[in-house]
Amino acid sequence: MENILIFIFILGYLSITLEHSLKIDKLIPALMMMVFMWTAISLGQMNIYSVDEALKMLVPSSLKETLLHHFGKTAEILMFLIGAMTIVEIIDHFDGFSVIKGIVKTKSKRKLIWIFCMLGFFLSAVIDNLTATIILISILRKIVKTGELRIWYASLIVIAANAGGAWSPIGDITTTMLWIANKVTTINLIKSLLIPSIIAIVVPALIATFLPVFKGDLEDVVVENEKPSKYGNAMFFIGIGGIVFVPIFKTITHLPPYLGMMFSLSIVAVVAELLSLRKMEFTTLENKKAYKSPIHKSLSKIEMPSVLFFLGILMAVAALESVGKLFQFSDWLTVSIPNIDVVVLILGMSSAIIDNVPLVAASIGMFHNGIDDSLWHFIAYSAGTGGSMLIIGSAAGVVAMGMEKINFFWYFKNIAWLAALGFLAGAFTFMLLRNFI
Repeated sequence: MENILIFIFILGYLSITLEHSLKIDKLIPALMMMVFMWTAISLGQMNIYSVDEALKMLVPSSLKETLLHHFGKTAEILMFLIGAMTIVEIIDHFDGFSVIKGIVKTKSKRKLIWIFCMLGFFLSAVIDNLTATIILISILRKIVKTGELRIWYASLIVIAANAGGAWSPIGDITTTMLWIANKVTTINLIKSLLIPSIIAIVVPALIATFLPVFKGDLEDVVVENEKPSKYGNAMFFIGIGGIVFVPIFKTITHLPPYLGMMFSLSIVAVVAELLSLRKMEFTTLENKKAYKSPIHKSLSKIEMPSVLFFLGILMAVAALESVGKLFQFSDWLTVSIPNIDVVVLILGMSSAIIDNVPLVAASIGMFHNGIDDSLWHFIAYSAGTGGSMLIIGSAAGVVAMGMEKINFFWYFKNIAWLAALGFLAGAFTFMLLRNFI
């Protein structure tokens, strides 16, 4: 009977990976998969288990309690994401990201590689790799007008953003999942993954500087002289500061991260409201009636399809965990492949084909190592950077593909090997350094 769950999961997964061929948004099969799997558990009266972390074993549980437990854990991640997305949209509402545009002033193609890679690496660690990619490609369009050259830079931005998101608890959804699940802590995650993540982008960027396409200078650097927003810089630093404060809040209060994100969102929203009202002081009554709160505008622009997709995927994986399938698969995997490093490397390479969210969600249910075990750090690195090897392997890659119309086979031919070298170099560096950190 439990095999029905595996069949539903595989079918749903195929529908997600083939969304472009099927012309169906991936959130639809994700939600259907979630509902069908839990319905099958209920109607089939399957045995439900929960994991006893102390005994490292499965214990019987009730359907209602288990479903509520998993939904609560999933809701923590979703509320965290909604808060972070809203803060980013508030910053953008005030054109706060224009502060980044002033950094790019070179005509050298090779220097431009390092500028965008460094920006992508560090920016994604704070505002997540997806948002960082969108912002940097938007800026790239104002600087590089040649389409073919621009997709090279956009592809390197994807690698940089994924590498930057891996070492930060708020830089990638998969790392955030591990952090919220109390598998990693902020300081130890950074200590373990910062250097490997740097290697994962430095290697591809360094090799790229020797490629013929990046020789010489840009023919025409076009930087638009837009009038900066009066409050843009202030909102940029307040918003970024609010997001960075979340790990500090968790460390001080020992409360879940989503509460810290909601606190930061409330502070940023108050400042945004006050600054917006100042703009209205000298306007007419009619304009005041048409005034719409920046928090309302920002909430209306967040990626709700992504939020619902994560809901479906995480709850579907939770269904497999609840009937003990992930626990059984973990035992089989450790017996079949005794070297756990090989298992994690395969997971990282698989994330280039299969969405890394369910892979990490499954690993949380499969492995029961203690907090800050090197296994969790290696999983965070592999899932975060492995997706760069294919354009469809990460959220950052998918959005770049859409914005710049990057062809799947072009990326596979020209970029995949760069990303793979970076991934393997970073993984080797991690394995070399983990005993010394």
